[in-house]
Amino acid sequence: MIWIIFIAVAIASFAVQASLNAKFKKYSKIPVGLTGREVAYKMLQANGITDVKIISTPGQLTDHYNPTNKTVNLSEGVYNSANVAAAAVAAHECGHAVQHAHAYAPLKMRSSLVPVVNFASKWMQWLLLAGIIFVESFPQLLLVGIILFATTTLFSFITLPVEIDASRRALAWLSNAGITNYSTQGPAKDALKTAAYTYVIAALGSLASLIYYIMIFTGRRN
Repeated sequence: MIWIIFIAVAIASFAVQASLNAKFKKYSKIPVGLTGREVAYKMLQANGITDVKIISTPGQLTDHYNPTNKTVNLSEGVYNSANVAAAAVAAHECGHAVQHAHAYAPLKMRSSLVPVVNFASKWMQWLLLAGIIFVESFPQLLLVGIILFATTTLFSFITLPVEIDASRRALAWLSNAGITNYSTQGPAKDALKTAAYTYVIAALGSLASLIYYIMIFTGRRN
């Protein structure tokens, strides 16, 4: 059953990623009046945020908000493009900046977990591997690996409300500011909804892996 779940998650992940790429390519052909950079600037200004920089970052769909140095990082295709996909992504990342400015609780929780997750990501695979190999003689290794992996799973699930709320803020502002209209609001919503599915799949995949490791540990005890 656990392998069926793994396969299902892998297929779903591939399908969602393919759908995301296809939709962003499709919606990149629908023009709006402002580039991603201009959308980001206007949304930040509208929310009274003046201490966040907007910068261009290499790659495709590498857009993110960095709360550490207060930067909205837009991929090159978003930063300079004036289309629905770019506007939606730029507004979404600014949604995170608004969350930061308003001390949105799930974002604060996720940010507090970042150092822990960074540490866990560095060591957990080695501990899990060693723990599985020596599960009979030294099961404590696997238990520590499971605890570290659990922090990354928790991080994945805390990320969900953060991403959904950022999209909600983005779509509301795009509509209220007149960036999108009746014909373009739907594509913007569809693009962000598909992007959110990637986080859902990632969280479910992490949970399935956590259950698998727990089954190995408890199976040894049984």
